[in-house]
Amino acid sequence: MKYDVVVIGSGFGGLACAQLLSKAGRSVLVLEAHWQPGGCMQSYQRKGHTFDTGLHYVGGLDEGEALHDIFGQLGLLGLPWHRMDVEGTDQITIDGHTWCLAQGFDRFVEILAADFPHQRAALRKYVDMLQGPDPDPSVNAWQWLSETFSDKLLIDVLSGSCLKTELRRETLPLLAFVHSQKSYIQSSWRLKGDSGLVVRSLVDDIKRMGGDVICRSEVKELVEQNGRIVAALCDNGERYEGDLFISDIHPAQTFGLVKDSKVLKKIFRTRMMMLENTYGMYTFSLVLKPQTLPYFNHNKFVYEGGSVWDEATSKVMLSCRVPEDGSNDATLLDLLTPCDSDPMALAETVVPGLRDMVSEQYVSTPHTWQRFTHTPGGSAYGIRKDCRQPLFTMLSPRTPLSNLLLTGQNVMLHGLEGVAMTARQTCDIVLNINNE
Repeated sequence: MKYDVVVIGSGFGGLACAQLLSKAGRSVLVLEAHWQPGGCMQSYQRKGHTFDTGLHYVGGLDEGEALHDIFGQLGLLGLPWHRMDVEGTDQITIDGHTWCLAQGFDRFVEILAADFPHQRAALRKYVDMLQGPDPDPSVNAWQWLSETFSDKLLIDVLSGSCLKTELRRETLPLLAFVHSQKSYIQSSWRLKGDSGLVVRSLVDDIKRMGGDVICRSEVKELVEQNGRIVAALCDNGERYEGDLFISDIHPAQTFGLVKDSKVLKKIFRTRMMMLENTYGMYTFSLVLKPQTLPYFNHNKFVYEGGSVWDEATSKVMLSCRVPEDGSNDATLLDLLTPCDSDPMALAETVVPGLRDMVSEQYVSTPHTWQRFTHTPGGSAYGIRKDCRQPLFTMLSPRTPLSNLLLTGQNVMLHGLEGVAMTARQTCDIVLNINNE
């Protein structure tokens, strides 16, 4: 069978494209190397507990906010979303002192201005910038923050929830920083359940509309003829033909699948291979003993020994799963850190005695991510966006091959919002491609 669209990889970006294009009447096939779909959105089970891999909270689901429209199109607004603490969705602890990042731009300013009254005007300028047009991708985030705020501690507080991006003074574009912050200040939500709810919803929609999602089908080659991709060859010996192909995997890996090309130049392939990737994350998934820790409806970000922006600074994020049994007791708690050391001691500065509350612990490393998602080096946020060369690091969904498109966090912006935006742009190109 020949499909209108073949999607390579079933991360959120790939599934979002497949769902939107199926809804638009295209025949769609999704090919996934792993035994289950989802990429960084997949969940896994151990001893009766279901753990998340990449999804811990989302921002901007209310009407008029960043993700509302696209999540509505994807049929995801009806999932059991649970609103997080409005007065302090993210609690930032730096060397023993804690500040709250609130929902709502005005409330966000008021709460921080109480501790930083001399920075009130700068805070207002900051939230006005967040609500304005997207900044030029060549603007450096650290430089903009340093020029706006005279208090370096406040810069650290504002950046403290950015374990959902990679903070690098030299390279991070203000654009990427904005999209890691804005939607969470609008409103922040957790799922009452595991991230597989998102994956299953999208897969069920795709299948209901006639599409196919095939797992254990790793693409080994994309066959080019006359400057176009005509088929995907998989490790199971199957050949899948399509009019158009969308890759949700890393661009360097994507172009490596085109073995014999008259279109892809050597210099282009070399440039894709040389793109730097962000660091990986370690996740400590904890099962807690009954009635040992009350559920907390916010995230805790803890830093010690240096600036939030310094790679050597000890850092950890604590994220609770919403109780599903109706109680107020936490059962599952994730500790996330880019550091290759046990984060328990740092976590215990905000949850005293945590070590003794744990009954089971499961650890994933960048190597785990690399094995299950084929992400180079287990990168958590994909290609490192660089404000010094934005045209080379913030890629277009289009490629030199006219019917091969890209999607996912490696293209424009990472994170759920960035991937959703990219998926919609990729689909717009597909739906308009016959009119060009």
